[in-house]
Amino acid sequence: MRKIFILIIVFPLNAIRAQQKISVDICVYGATSGGVIAACTAARLGKKVLLVSPALHPGGLSSGGLGNTDIGNKVAITGLARDFYKRVGQYYGKPEQWIFEPHVAENIFRAYIAEAGIHVLYQQAIQRVYKKGRAIQEIQTIATEEGPEQKEYIIHAREFIDCSYEGDLMALAGVSYAVGREGNQQYQETYNGVQLLDKHQFPNGVDPFTKEGKAETGLLWGIQSGELNNRGSGDKKIQAYNFRICLTDSMENRITITRPVRYDSSHYELLIRYIKIKNPQSLEDGILNINRMPGRKTDINNNGPFSTDMIGMNYEYPDGNAERRKKIIQYHTDYNKGLLYFLGHDERVPEYLRNEMLQWGYPRDEYPDNDHWSPQLYIRESRRMIGSYVMTESNCTGKLKVTDGIGLAAYTMDSHNGERLVVNGMVKNEGDVQVGGFPPYPVSYFSIVPRQNECDNLFVPVCLSASHIAYGSIRMEPVFMVLGQSAATAAVMAIDRQVPVQKIDIKKLQKELKENPTAIHRIKY
Repeated sequence: MRKIFILIIVFPLNAIRAQQKISVDICVYGATSGGVIAACTAARLGKKVLLVSPALHPGGLSSGGLGNTDIGNKVAITGLARDFYKRVGQYYGKPEQWIFEPHVAENIFRAYIAEAGIHVLYQQAIQRVYKKGRAIQEIQTIATEEGPEQKEYIIHAREFIDCSYEGDLMALAGVSYAVGREGNQQYQETYNGVQLLDKHQFPNGVDPFTKEGKAETGLLWGIQSGELNNRGSGDKKIQAYNFRICLTDSMENRITITRPVRYDSSHYELLIRYIKIKNPQSLEDGILNINRMPGRKTDINNNGPFSTDMIGMNYEYPDGNAERRKKIIQYHTDYNKGLLYFLGHDERVPEYLRNEMLQWGYPRDEYPDNDHWSPQLYIRESRRMIGSYVMTESNCTGKLKVTDGIGLAAYTMDSHNGERLVVNGMVKNEGDVQVGGFPPYPVSYFSIVPRQNECDNLFVPVCLSASHIAYGSIRMEPVFMVLGQSAATAAVMAIDRQVPVQKIDIKKLQKELKENPTAIHRIKY
């Protein structure tokens, strides 16, 4: 009897890769709010557009929990960005509205995509950039989720717009960028660099050691070793990330907040010591910033010295690879979910605070494919391009005013804390700045394009060219939408005139943005 041998070859799941080539006029990378608006603008102006998104959902933070819109002066918000808030208003039966539920925002962004007929590649992350001289020729992407078929794309475009929060396309294209805080002397600023101020600060008397008063027992979780550097000195530290948390107190829609798998109550010991000194009367008294949203929901943000911000745990994120970033996102998820559980269940938390926390739960009708938790970490700041013009504190305060403005910013100079350390034997947070009181100011066109010797067919309206403290004012979702529209309009002009992005007619661009605010007409030259 003959023996029959069957040879079985097993390929690893990520080894089978189908590569597909796509050619378009404009490729937008990152389906953030700014990315969707950029893609919509370019398509409305008659160009073939591809939107590439590492995420599964469009809208970035605007559909990821940040429903209590941060904007200092609504007058600054124009064009399709303003149209977005009018569409939100229509949903709620008002002329316009700036607070909204996550799913409402996502549905509106999807409507923009559908109306403009935009082709979207979801869950595709940039892997390589191919340049010829100063121009990007193609980019290569790869699937962000493992599966039996790892599809790759080679995307050829005449113009590229990086609307990601991380600036990955920009970095891979060899464009200069900064990470962290400049020293004040670099751009003649006051509020850049190290700042030990009194906002979101621990009161005196909070002991930092595992056993109070005994330095030899080591520091509590969440406190960094090292000394406080001189005020205004620069470093590579990044202001804290968190999640903008959507909860509900509706019994019909509420899912109980349960103990997270990786829960560690020792991570919240500092909160207990703070509560003992602060004696808060409610969760909103220095613990959580609970913004009420429609539908009996919340947009919860950081509040006080120990809250949803995971201070000092994001330094490796901007230049981290996909695996490292995924771990950092998971750390933040575990920390934020653990904080909610801790506040509702740890017996060291006063009973009245626990009872208040137990009124809230995860909403059944939000993020159903992500355990009802936002998939979007609040990347307040990552890489920042160093372009031919750098927006600085002087632009924010009006000491310097550009003439090539292509959008207005209007928020305070806002930086969350960047480190938590021991100062004079007590725990202190460092890095929080909240300085405002100035009117809307123009954002330079040359802050959203690279220097021409580095790249001449790329726009960067999200990780734009700005100092750390100026970026803290500009970095608001509606402004990203405004700048995304400006970038896309300029990209169309660069294609039509066959010029580098640095050589377009800026006066014409400004006129176009003013006279065609929702990009419903083709550009007339």
